[in-house]
Amino acid sequence: MIKMRLNCRVINKGNVEGEALITKEPISFLGGVNPETGVIVERGHEIEGECIKDKILIFPCGKGSTVGSYVVYAAKKNGVGPKAIINSESEPIVVVGAIISDIPIVEVDLTDLNVKTGDKVIIDAENGVVIF
Repeated sequence: MIKMRLNCRVINKGNVEGEALITKEPISFLGGVNPETGVIVERGHEIEGECIKDKILIFPCGKGSTVGSYVVYAAKKNGVGPKAIINSESEPIVVVGAIISDIPIVEVDLTDLNVKTGDKVIIDAENGVVIF
């Protein structure tokens, strides 16, 4: 059953559906995500210990080093990257990582996104819609 549709700003196109993994904290891919396992390893992070593999990864924005783009790519290449990314503000580190990894990425106002971890989310980044 579709609960809600939101228009989104498409950064990198693609259509996917999957399980949401949500944090209200920015993510640093360099040092914060293990590219071999996909596990969030940043100490004290809200989702420390969670795996991003095949998730719709929802977080406000990225933070940290530009090498984070390569970590996104390495995670995808190792088969442990997210299916898609939803940000409220996509910054260059995450955007470049998503583009070179062919991961759909969109922007929405996260206050409008009534989703919790484990919920099914559909991203139609061809038409600019998030369904949850």
